[in-house]
Amino acid sequence: MSKVTLKERITTILKSIGRPASIKEIAAQIDDKPESTIRGRLYENLDVVFKRVTRGVYWFTNEAAGVVLIEGNGRDLSVLDDSSIDAIVCDHPWEDNLSLKGGNRHIDSSYDSFKYTLEDFQEKARVLKNGGYLVEVLPSENASNFRYLFSIKDMAEKCGLNYYAKVPWIKGTFVSNQGRKSSNTEDIMFFTKGKPRALRPDVKRTKATGQQHYMSGTKKMLPTAFNIQPVPVRERLHQAEKPVRLYEEIIELITFNSGEVILDQTAGSGSLGIAAIRKNCFAVLFEILSENVVTIKERLMNEFNIKPFHELTSKY
Repeated sequence: MSKVTLKERITTILKSIGRPASIKEIAAQIDDKPESTIRGRLYENLDVVFKRVTRGVYWFTNEAAGVVLIEGNGRDLSVLDDSSIDAIVCDHPWEDNLSLKGGNRHIDSSYDSFKYTLEDFQEKARVLKNGGYLVEVLPSENASNFRYLFSIKDMAEKCGLNYYAKVPWIKGTFVSNQGRKSSNTEDIMFFTKGKPRALRPDVKRTKATGQQHYMSGTKKMLPTAFNIQPVPVRERLHQAEKPVRLYEEIIELITFNSGEVILDQTAGSGSLGIAAIRKNCFAVLFEILSENVVTIKERLMNEFNIKPFHELTSKY
């Protein structure tokens, strides 16, 4: 009987996991080989074996952080295990025909928009770890969307995602002249799955015991506002692109950074992926439009001079 090779063992493990897995996760099931050997075998067989494990996935990684890019519908999270995600940050293409037209803003009607349902929040709650943060980027309230915005909080609460706080994103000097008043904000809404995880340093207790302690809540007090200039229209790779700096500041508040996994269900141009790598985190990005997936791949390769670690070529 022929000996099973290391690449065959890795392939079997990836198939059994049924989703993209980190090198550490693979190595945990191969206790007779060092992690460096496993990494080397993955690189050697990138285009030979591992592209056939699953389809529609692009995996960008460096030594400290990485991005798993999945071409598919981010509302279907069946590929993700229960309690597998440290934080969710999402800017869904919210449906509001009145607010998205007029003035100096017009969202292309060919881009599919939608309204969240209870099932969306049930799935978010399922994959999010206890205490983890869900962050939703939402429009500022107006006469056409106030009921929908209330329903988001209501649906989240029904799924065990507790309202934590809302912080406006002030778009610098940008002003949108539409609707009943000029505006230059969107809302960043924070929820937590149950009691918020302990991220904030407990200075008093740490000083008293000589050991590091943390209190429940974000890493530091949330700001009165995120005052960040939007991406200039001529530089945007996606019509609703958010600035990387905005996502960096959010990640800094809701994670310990190193090695944590953040989910974006509607990745757009991949700004969250850029921010995650800069903050030494891993991001799972879903994007349904093939042209956007190409944009994200190119952006990640250009930004970090890395190519896909796994490049798998079809859809879930």
